[in-house]
Amino acid sequence: MTAPLQPGLTATVRHDIDRGRTISFMGEDCRVYATPNLLYDVEMACRDLLLRHIEPGRDSVGTRVELDHVGATLLGMWVEITVTLAAVNGNAVSFAFTARDAVEEVARGKHDRFIVGVEKTAQRLQAKRAKAGA
Repeated sequence: MTAPLQPGLTATVRHDIDRGRTISFMGEDCRVYATPNLLYDVEMACRDLLLRHIEPGRDSVGTRVELDHVGATLLGMWVEITVTLAAVNGNAVSFAFTARDAVEEVARGKHDRFIVGVEKTAQRLQAKRAKAGA
């Protein structure tokens, strides 16, 4: 590890809300940050924070999400996502997060991840593929 994992580690990322991050079903004037894209951005912020603090050859997978999407961020705005490592229990880690745009808080929640060995995980997935006959 480059530095020990401990609660309190934090990171903030900023994303410009482009067309690819928005919903389209309410028309062009109502394009806003889509919840699935917000969730993806939260997961990647948590993962990126972990990668700075775990050994090479290790990564993490998401295991649980609790997300309240409480505000709309319009196409062309930015959003800042702040993730904070809340708990470490062996390879299981938990984060708290908030997201806000220039006007208001737009999301908050919790996200759990599990730290894995990349090679061992790949072997397990190949064995499952073989068992499934794919």
